[in-house]
Amino acid sequence: MANAFFRDLLFTISERGRTLLRRAKPADGKEDAAGLIELCEALLSGRGEASGTAMAREVLDRYHDLDPAERRAFFEALARNFGPDRERVAKAIEAWQKEPGDGNGGLLHFASEPRRQELIRRLNRAPGGTEDLVAMRADLLSLLNGHKDLASLDRDIVHLLGSWFNRGFLVLRRIDWSTPANILEQIIRYEAVHEIHDWDDLRRRIDPVDRRCYAFFHPAMADAPLIFVEVALTENIPPAIAPLLAVNRQPAPIERARTAVFYSISNTQRGLGGISFGNFLIKQVVEELRRELPKLDTFVTLSPVPGFMSWLKQGKDLPLSDEDRALLKHLDEPNWFEDTELASQLRAVLEPLSAYYFLKARTPKGKLIDSVARFHLGNGARLERINWLGDLSPKGMRESAGVMVNYLYRLDDIEKNHEAYANEGEVVASSAVKKLLKNNEGRRLLDMRLS
Repeated sequence: MANAFFRDLLFTISERGRTLLRRAKPADGKEDAAGLIELCEALLSGRGEASGTAMAREVLDRYHDLDPAERRAFFEALARNFGPDRERVAKAIEAWQKEPGDGNGGLLHFASEPRRQELIRRLNRAPGGTEDLVAMRADLLSLLNGHKDLASLDRDIVHLLGSWFNRGFLVLRRIDWSTPANILEQIIRYEAVHEIHDWDDLRRRIDPVDRRCYAFFHPAMADAPLIFVEVALTENIPPAIAPLLAVNRQPAPIERARTAVFYSISNTQRGLGGISFGNFLIKQVVEELRRELPKLDTFVTLSPVPGFMSWLKQGKDLPLSDEDRALLKHLDEPNWFEDTELASQLRAVLEPLSAYYFLKARTPKGKLIDSVARFHLGNGARLERINWLGDLSPKGMRESAGVMVNYLYRLDDIEKNHEAYANEGEVVASSAVKKLLKNNEGRRLLDMRLS
């Protein structure tokens, strides 16, 4: 009630103040970046809270009216003209050189802050400002590719959003059939791993006794889940997704459940891409589940491998013989997996190759290729098992030749695994996965001797 009253009060103040700011649109009816930049300068130079709130709301509304070209011009102006005040920085450097110390060090720190950071803070004061800024950053991300001139602007926005969306501000809530419909609609819309086809499909994922769904929310975006996790409660670690999503499956007796399977994790806000919600996201969901169901003792994912097929097709230095390469051409044939003999031959090549993909292959910058792997290993998981033909859906076959993996979250090891990955780039993996890699290396040595 108090939050709603405060939001209404802010909105009223903002709307009354905006009547003083409205101006006629240009003759052609289009907003332009130049006029919006003038308003941003006025917002930065103002001091009054009420007028500043109204002006911030006006900036955000006018931004919405910009066409794509003007939005790019607006971002370019923010990157070019709203950096640090050079004269102020020079004076602060001079003071620091004369007398180094905390006082002048602090002055130098604040002087070097780009003006656009303060502008973004002031925009955030507008009613609904946080959500609008997240959407604005999504627009910026679509323009970043190949445009280094906008990188400084994105860096400043990420810096502020990273503070505002600090894990300490986020709230974990369970999503069930009693959750408001507007939130359930977003779960359907933003499911990114296994498409939710309709309301009945959604209900099968969140309503049965052996299913759970959790989402993180931010107080400034109370009706917008930021990230959500779908969970299946099972007796054992599943190797395939189809039985978990089957329309006519029978719910498992909850008293026999010993395993919690995180089979889908989806972000809903593109504008928060690259902003961490904390390295132990899964750990909190695990703790929530254990409080409710103390008998659960195994926590795993059933995860896609979205980068595997593109790596196979683009990789030049794959550990493959000529015979292997010829065999992989069958992956382009529809329903190749229905040919038992062919599938067996491909399995002998693809399983070790997938182990190599996780344990050895890297991007030119030395990072793991697979985004899902980076997420779970960064959260402290162990690469537990590679599942042959775990996803026979068209998407699964197209992205990974049906390969899925289980990442294991063992509470006692989460922090140790996270540190190993974060500091050393080490992929903590089970002996079964490592054995696949060794078998592949042994097979390659034999091929080299025979050739």
